[in-house]
Amino acid sequence: MSTNFEATPKFEQFIRERQLLHNVSTATAEWHRQSLAWLKVSSPTQEDLNDFVCRMREHGLAVSSVNNRIRSVNAYLHWLATGTGSGTGTDGKCGSGCRHLRCTKLKEPQNVVPTYTPEQIRVLIQWKPAHKNFYHRRLHLLILMLLDCGLRISEALTLHVRDVSMDDLLLLVIGKGSKQRRVPFSFELRKRLYKFVSDFQLAPDTLLFCTAAHTMLDKDIVRRDVRLLCRSLGFEPPKSVLHSFRHTFGTNYVRKGGDVFRLQKVLGHSSLSTSRIYANLNTADLSAVHERLSLLAS
Repeated sequence: MSTNFEATPKFEQFIRERQLLHNVSTATAEWHRQSLAWLKVSSPTQEDLNDFVCRMREHGLAVSSVNNRIRSVNAYLHWLATGTGSGTGTDGKCGSGCRHLRCTKLKEPQNVVPTYTPEQIRVLIQWKPAHKNFYHRRLHLLILMLLDCGLRISEALTLHVRDVSMDDLLLLVIGKGSKQRRVPFSFELRKRLYKFVSDFQLAPDTLLFCTAAHTMLDKDIVRRDVRLLCRSLGFEPPKSVLHSFRHTFGTNYVRKGGDVFRLQKVLGHSSLSTSRIYANLNTADLSAVHERLSLLAS
């Protein structure tokens, strides 16, 4: 859909303060801009909010996408009600004590997150790119890092060599909202990282997964390359080709006994509820647990 953003003073002030006072990224500012384009009215009534949701649903947006836009609009409504919309007051977090107008999120279906199967993971890990082929070595290392660390693709593609601590086995990652966090990686990944950096003589200030010209990779090209690789190895990847590596990491982490509180820190989720989706075991897990705990199996 083409949404012409109504550049009202309120919308502009909200986005400007988000950037200058809350240090949100350019991508987050654009997210707010696109969400408010659906709202259109800078001082909405409940009818305006209902129309905002209905229009998105009529244009075929998925429930999760609608809720994503609602999050932005609710942040704007809180900002408007707390006084910052008129240049005064502070803009804290919206909570249960807030009585201002809010847009209710839609109920989302609890689907099992798409992941790579154990066999597909085995095939990807065991793939042996030619030693001197920079492009294949880079792609393989990127896949291994996504599987080992659960990074967002944007986080992986902005890593510099200096952000990799070989001694501590930690990555310094820049996540959403320009927030830094340290993410552990395995000894096995360290061996691959060290050889890649050494073989291709990458300087500390170079992007780890850079182009031949040392510029940033395009994630759409990476998505294409991973899809083509999977097909060449004999299987079709999940629809969310790159983000499914993150889902695979989270699901495997919980399945092997990791708790969701640590997982939240590793994945950089602002809310624990987001990490809890990985606690939803699949059918095979449920069957295995039931067999072990069944009274009839004793």
